[in-house]
Amino acid sequence: MAAKLDRDALRLILVTDGVGDPARVETIVQQVVDGGVRCVQLREPRWTARAMLRCCERLLPLLDAVNGLLLVNDRVDVAATGSAHGAQIGHRSLPPDLARGVVGTGRMLGFSAHDERELDEAAQARCDFALLSPVWPTSSKPGAAFLGVPRAGRLTAAAKLPVAWLGGVSAETLQQVAEVAPSERPVGVAVRSELMRAEDPRAAAELLLAQLQPLLHG
Repeated sequence: MAAKLDRDALRLILVTDGVGDPARVETIVQQVVDGGVRCVQLREPRWTARAMLRCCERLLPLLDAVNGLLLVNDRVDVAATGSAHGAQIGHRSLPPDLARGVVGTGRMLGFSAHDERELDEAAQARCDFALLSPVWPTSSKPGAAFLGVPRAGRLTAAAKLPVAWLGGVSAETLQQVAEVAPSERPVGVAVRSELMRAEDPRAAAELLLAQLQPLLHG
């Protein structure tokens, strides 16, 4: 199963929040896909490989139906089975050059970066895109240092691969994206709480996508 990167798929990426309830994940994914999301990252560190595989087998048809992307966090072994379009890796995963060898050239490989060095590492290893974080303060890491929009913009402009922003993304913080030059803007954003904890995930996705349309690069 070959996957081709469509930048439109990266406009709004759902990252699951690790609560670990497969039924909840599947329900929310269906709703946000109905709302226009075209990329889903399964970030469920408490799941076994078999649990991840079973969930992927149910979600993959949903993303295939809209030409979207289903990525698994860290589990390059699951991605290599063809049950997902690719994997999202970071500094705790296999090195990106080795991860690329596992998932193969026909599947997506995203890299979670936090600075210029990691963005360069992702590009050199032929990753397809990077998630740059945290751009804003985030509830998932209280008190952690964050990049801020000006620095995130400079890193994004200098990167040699498409970059999406993660960390503290909300309808309010997105207004700040307009403050940087178009060349410094991300191709998309990744969110957890804004969709995973929304009362109406479909409506929340539609609202964010409408707000993102005039803000994104490319």
